[in-house]
Amino acid sequence: MLSQYLYISTAPTLSREEIESILASSARNNSARKITGLLLYNGRNFLQLLEGDEAELVDLMLRITHDPRHTGISMLEHKEVRHRVCPDWAMKRVMIADSIESRREALEADLPKGLDPQMRKMIMNFAVLN
Repeated sequence: MLSQYLYISTAPTLSREEIESILASSARNNSARKITGLLLYNGRNFLQLLEGDEAELVDLMLRITHDPRHTGISMLEHKEVRHRVCPDWAMKRVMIADSIESRREALEADLPKGLDPQMRKMIMNFAVLN
């Protein structure tokens, strides 16, 4: 069963190097497990969309839950899907522009076109938070 998860977590003390390390290991490990998705970080919180086999996502979420760099993990969406919206992204980092005014436009250009409208709305709302 192919599934999508969307979650948020708090990670207020991560350096740029730690974020880059998370992205590199996520891309490497996710590729081996056929997990795709995207990651946003606003300097305090992660929002991550994961998609793949349900069993692989359950395993990954268990590892994320036990990762001391994340706290307050909250699942926003968990659903079965027919196809991936990020088929070529082992883990794409979507940049959030510095100014709130430009975030919406920049993010809209980066998000996959086939993204569920409700999920798109949650991601866009996250992007304008400070």
